[in-house]
Amino acid sequence: QVQLVESGGGSVQVGGSLNLSCPMPAYIFESCGMGWYHQAPGKERELVSSMRIGGSSSYSDSVKGRFTISQDNDKHTLYLQMNSLKTEDTGVYYCAACSYAKFGTGPPMYWGQGTQVTVAS
Repeated sequence: QVQLVESGGGSVQVGGSLNLSCPMPAYIFESCGMGWYHQAPGKERELVSSMRIGGSSSYSDSVKGRFTISQDNDKHTLYLQMNSLKTEDTGVYYCAACSYAKFGTGPPMYWGQGTQVTVAS
């Protein structure tokens, strides 16, 4: 079972920025939709951004205009640039890829172990 490995989390002040990275095997990167989930303390995991095959991206209302999802096709890596961070962005961020259904409509096949993001006021 493939487990993805995120990096780039950390602690920042409100208004700060972080850039999360998630490298993955080429066969996953080149054939699957993928995205980032956020799990705030005491809450369920939710999809905050996704990128489908072909490059179209989407964002939840809570991060739209502040976060940017992108890919590096040479490095087979998914990124999430997080700007203007708020305290409510605190939590664990998970990279995920592939789904039997349209990505984001069903559970992903592959998950990362999560990276902690803490935004302090």
